[in-house]
Amino acid sequence: MKNIVFIINVEKPGQTKPEYQFSIDSWKQWCDTVGAELFVLDQPLVDMDQMHIIWQRYYLFELLDHNKIEYDQILLVDADTIVHPQCPDFFKETNHEYCMVHDDGSYDWILRGMEHYEKRIFKGEWFPFWEYGNSGFQIVNSKHRDFFDAMRNFYTQHQNTIRLIQSSFGIGTDQTPLNFMLRKHNIDLKLLPYKYNMTCMTKKEIIGEDHLYTKLGWVYHFNGLPDKSKNVPLLMEKAYNYLYR
Repeated sequence: MKNIVFIINVEKPGQTKPEYQFSIDSWKQWCDTVGAELFVLDQPLVDMDQMHIIWQRYYLFELLDHNKIEYDQILLVDADTIVHPQCPDFFKETNHEYCMVHDDGSYDWILRGMEHYEKRIFKGEWFPFWEYGNSGFQIVNSKHRDFFDAMRNFYTQHQNTIRLIQSSFGIGTDQTPLNFMLRKHNIDLKLLPYKYNMTCMTKKEIIGEDHLYTKLGWVYHFNGLPDKSKNVPLLMEKAYNYLYR
């Protein structure tokens, strides 16, 4: 059974993300190197007016079953990432636990999200913010199937509140609820090093024309950037060309 890299590449009507192809191409080449298999979801499973496309990744196991894909471990990774062609096989570092990377970005953003969800849904529950994982890089396996069911049920039960929080405070989609739910369901979580999901690189002053970030880690997450609609496509294309062409 192969390990799987799972990416969502679903475009909203009137919105194109050509930069996502650079992500897909980089992950395809990495999968070929380590003997993994790439799976790209390019159509929504549920009407996106009913469920944000990011929440639909928690149909992962049903989707793999439907396509008769056998697997050992699965990486769910955002399409605004590029992997270094020489990235080590991180699947060997998981101990078959639920793995993420600590979101070492804006702690103001993280804590505001935690506070709003604690106040409105997870009343009285809390966890250390320095153990808060970024949902754009998750490694799971078959023993987490029930937890993914719980994530979908959570969304169904609280979708109105979730949408209110997202629209009112701009604090992301599934990431903060996921972190709370992992603790609520006593899921053993292993945090891998930052080098496997290098978020918010602007704040660390490592992203620029010299491509310094490519010397410091393996998976580059182009989030938390100023003027996102302009800079993300440009920087991802430059990163891909630098590493692969």
